[in-house]
Amino acid sequence: MDSKYSIQFSILPLFFLLLLSPSVYCQLDYYYYDNTCPDLTRIVRYSVYSALWTDARMAASLLRLHFHDCFVDGCEGSVLLDDTSKFKGEKNAFPNRNSARGFEVIDDIKANVEKACPSTVSCTDILTLAAREAVYLTGGTYWSVPLGRRDGKTASEKSANEQLPAPVEPLQNITARFISKGLNAKDLVVLSGAHTIGFASCANFKNRLVNFKGSGKPDPTLDSSLLQNLQSICPKGDGSSDPNLAPLDPVTTNQFDNVYYKNLMNNSGLLQSDQILMGDSNTASMVINYSNYPYLFYQDFGASMIKLGSLGVLTGQNGEIRKNCRVVN
Repeated sequence: MDSKYSIQFSILPLFFLLLLSPSVYCQLDYYYYDNTCPDLTRIVRYSVYSALWTDARMAASLLRLHFHDCFVDGCEGSVLLDDTSKFKGEKNAFPNRNSARGFEVIDDIKANVEKACPSTVSCTDILTLAAREAVYLTGGTYWSVPLGRRDGKTASEKSANEQLPAPVEPLQNITARFISKGLNAKDLVVLSGAHTIGFASCANFKNRLVNFKGSGKPDPTLDSSLLQNLQSICPKGDGSSDPNLAPLDPVTTNQFDNVYYKNLMNNSGLLQSDQILMGDSNTASMVINYSNYPYLFYQDFGASMIKLGSLGVLTGQNGEIRKNCRVVN
């Protein structure tokens, strides 16, 4: 693999187990597949590695797919389901339409897992592990993932439209959404650090470039040199530039690190929802800490990802183990 991925194989101390609530211990198990699918982690890692070899953007796409799954009615693989005659799924919800990616990668992983361990591993667990590997293989931290999630049997476009935060929302609204899910302001700042990799389309930030909040001027918090660059990527017009992409972190675009926070301190956050973290004293202090202490960011990111991956899980006899991640059995 190209050196730009900067794969790191040093694993930070894994004391994240101590941060989990007792209820999570009861539902999920760090050793869940040790006997029934012992090669699971290796299969997922190799598949994600192969995907990144051909498409560096896929790391961010898999991470985002996991977030969009868990934030809508819990981690039950609903974002992976295609529409049926019984429900309209989440793939065409506004936050996912023409932007959610990685479904084929999950399909490939599922096929490989089914060959090794038929009808054993849920699509939800596969997606959760793929998100961890996406971070790890782009130079980020490693955390142990508790497993045993089962797949849901339905999905809701309406729920995705209502529950996922938008990049133009005020900080108070986004924080309230996180709190409603059992997360907090710290989790918001930490998980926003996932924007250290990936891209966003002009449609998600063009409001900052010309007529910010009806002022007739660009967003005054946006760095002037970045503004000029973004205006060249997203010229004014009829919206034809809306699909054009800009890196969320133009400094180390494909490297999972803490440069995202340094960018915020330099008024170079791409999305409005990123830069507003500097507009509140509480979130700004966390941004400063993570910009100065990368290991603190890695530690807290792993802990917040465990919390995210434990939201609304189905276990025991609830749900099912899908044979095909796109359809219920």
